[in-house]
Amino acid sequence: MSSTAMLSTEEIRARVEALGDWFHNLDLGGVRTAPNHFLYDYPANKFRRFAHAIPADLTGKSVLDIGCNAGFYSMEMKRRGAARVLGIDSDDRYLAQARLAAEVTGLEAEFRNLSVYDVGALGERFDLVIFMGVLYHLRHPLLALDLIHEHVADDLLLFQSMQRGAKTVMTPEADYPFSETAIFDEPGWPKLHFIERNYSKDPSNWWVPNAAASGAMLRSAGFAILDHPEEEVYLCRRAEAPWGAGAVYPAPGRDEKGSRA
Repeated sequence: MSSTAMLSTEEIRARVEALGDWFHNLDLGGVRTAPNHFLYDYPANKFRRFAHAIPADLTGKSVLDIGCNAGFYSMEMKRRGAARVLGIDSDDRYLAQARLAAEVTGLEAEFRNLSVYDVGALGERFDLVIFMGVLYHLRHPLLALDLIHEHVADDLLLFQSMQRGAKTVMTPEADYPFSETAIFDEPGWPKLHFIERNYSKDPSNWWVPNAAASGAMLRSAGFAILDHPEEEVYLCRRAEAPWGAGAVYPAPGRDEKGSRA
């Protein structure tokens, strides 16, 4: 008997409501988790625009969903036959929502509280790493991509970030003289827009790339772009990291007595 059959619609609705506001609008046994979402049927409506770019058959493959939220993409990868799906997030409420979604749908996935900065602790690589909607919430976005490349990506990376600024993308020269300054004012030059306070009433928004910066950062971290099926979405393959790439690890801090923390 499936979990859906064991729970009535009223029971599912009560558990959905008990977990507070949802960002993923999922259909759990006929109960919509975020029916009034400001982005409408999100993220299903976005997924429809690039779903074709992901292998339709993931049988036997492993998937890591970084910043999994309520587990929409984790569930979709299980529907494509992935043998192992691990979703990580640093918000316990989102993880509880994802576990409820897995229970109701009967799609087996594992969910853990883990930051992208700590992916090295997993000690394993995955055939597909999903890194959707996380980059602009990070104070250290390029470090996150370096850590993914160094520790968990084995083949494919599915990446998405909110983008703002110019949509044009220029191809920079290999080098510029020190006297060249105008190039940085070109709309198509890769730029990260820093948010000191809030954006969209969200203090967790820190760095938002323009279109050129998204691609440039991926290449800089050692990811070859295979497909760009949607404005904000890139399907990449792990490649050799270029010069200068690699995760940086800070020295241990010291306590008030001068001992290592």
